[in-house]
Amino acid sequence: MSSGFNAKSFLKNVTSSPGVYRMYDIHQQVIYVGKAKDLKKRLSSYFRANIPSVKTQALVSHIDHIDVTVTHSETDALLLENDYIKQYMPKYNVLLRDDKSYPYILLSGHKHPRLAYHRGPKREKGHYFGPYPNGGAVRESLHLMQKLFPIRQCDDLYYKSRSRPCLQYQLDRCSAPCVGIVSDAEYSEQVKLAGLFLRGKDKQVISQLVAKMEAAAIDMHYEQAAQYRDQITALRRVAEQQEVSNHKGDMDVIGVDYASGIACFHLLFIRDGKIFGSRSYYPSVPAETDIEEVLSSFLGQFYLNADIQRTIPKEVILSHHFDGIKELEASIEHALDKKFELKTQVRGDRANFLRLAMTNASNAVATRLSHKNTVEQRFQLLEEALELNEPIKRMECFDISHTMGESTVASCVVFNREGPHKADYRRYNITGITGGDDYAAMEQAISRRFDKIDNNGKVPDLLFIDGGLGQLRVAQTIVDEKCVNIDNPPLLICVTKGEGRKAGLETFTVGGSEQTFEIPSDSPAFHLILHIRDESHRFAITGHRNKRQKTRNTSTLESIAGVGPKRRKALLQHLGGLQEVKGASVAELTKVPGISLEMAQTIHDALRGG
Repeated sequence: MSSGFNAKSFLKNVTSSPGVYRMYDIHQQVIYVGKAKDLKKRLSSYFRANIPSVKTQALVSHIDHIDVTVTHSETDALLLENDYIKQYMPKYNVLLRDDKSYPYILLSGHKHPRLAYHRGPKREKGHYFGPYPNGGAVRESLHLMQKLFPIRQCDDLYYKSRSRPCLQYQLDRCSAPCVGIVSDAEYSEQVKLAGLFLRGKDKQVISQLVAKMEAAAIDMHYEQAAQYRDQITALRRVAEQQEVSNHKGDMDVIGVDYASGIACFHLLFIRDGKIFGSRSYYPSVPAETDIEEVLSSFLGQFYLNADIQRTIPKEVILSHHFDGIKELEASIEHALDKKFELKTQVRGDRANFLRLAMTNASNAVATRLSHKNTVEQRFQLLEEALELNEPIKRMECFDISHTMGESTVASCVVFNREGPHKADYRRYNITGITGGDDYAAMEQAISRRFDKIDNNGKVPDLLFIDGGLGQLRVAQTIVDEKCVNIDNPPLLICVTKGEGRKAGLETFTVGGSEQTFEIPSDSPAFHLILHIRDESHRFAITGHRNKRQKTRNTSTLESIAGVGPKRRKALLQHLGGLQEVKGASVAELTKVPGISLEMAQTIHDALRGG
């Protein structure tokens, strides 16, 4: 126990009311947040003579002081606990990082509505269907909708610029409302049917289409009747494939697997008896945490995260029972102010769903453990190859990407003992240098990375430079200058491509001494270095391409004197895009509203380089 904390004195004054407690270390960092029905009873349990849990022993040994907040009820305590966990991210709590917004399908409110992928604030008018568990599920559904309902999915700029039907019309995946081939009434009818289908009303959609098919046949509109027949056939086939249960309600099915410190919660989102999608969650679990705490923490944080726009069903099926499950269920139900039921004993369709979720969870944990062991082995062999005395905790790799000096971008990727740590990846837009000067680009990137760094910052143990000896020398000079007050500055290693730039022939040079060394190309340590090098290369190229495309899409028009936002918009909308503007003649440009003959000539000359 921390010598600065007097538990006996503290416990004398603790109330027996429900509430939340925050434990701090000597650096005034919150290291644990907990809730209790009886604060005095719960906090006293941490300071007994014999604490069986290794995790609790470690936690107690770091306590400097404890703050207590009294609440009116257990539900209030649960809500406050989740708020504090999200705010402080304590190291001894189970942490679920579920901060990404969920995607939806948007059926817009236009005269001719469009179906579109949507993520974020719901600012656009229309109907939102979802949320879906991930972007892949939305894209799959949109692809399916395109085959079933001839509704446009193009953006407004493309839609407004059409003068003839696009390829989607030729493929029978859009009825071309942009050029008036379909009547407004028929298009609106298809939009209504699509909306019903997205709400799960398959049978209602099919019955309406059957009525339309019969009416068209009676009126001897046989071609239209055949189109309805094909649409009905496609819908029935999809409905049969999606129908997996006689159960028509909504529920979440959660399969859990927990082994060697890795926990996976695999969720099946069942809506109207269909698997709406699935998603795996991997909460951060402190060492030696028991399964009951993992389960309770996940459920509380998942279903009480008000920042996530997610529909919550009345029924949740869980693969594991744990002490306090009924109390947690009651608290979540009270907090949500709606019926909420946690079930662990189920039969029939629910049991089948649960087996599927558990299989996916156990496979995910086994895969992660295998990957974790592989990465750990690679790190150990790299430490041996470099004859390091201390274990490698963090590695970084820098790479420069550009095309003939244009849109130069530097990337920094980060690996820890578990592999790529994407949250710490960074890109640096390089400015103010001569195009193609990789030395200056590397100097700027390394300077920005290590500017004002100290021992409290994220200092890598190894810093890889993808390039030649010149770039290594530039990087070493900057690191020596910026890390003068660092106790353990990074060891720099240059990764140089071999003869013919073939993979497996790379050579390695250590910064400072500039000694070269070799690692067998079949060694896992060699594979680890190539992995981080290739990842930095991929990340740099992606950033460079995005920057280059953005530059080419905007600067060509923005750089022309007299072409402001309004004229730019008019040009793009009237002609249908940047490539069409570039290919337009002076006469065609003058037809754009607001473009005079003189301005058309200026634009034409600027875009054609003459």
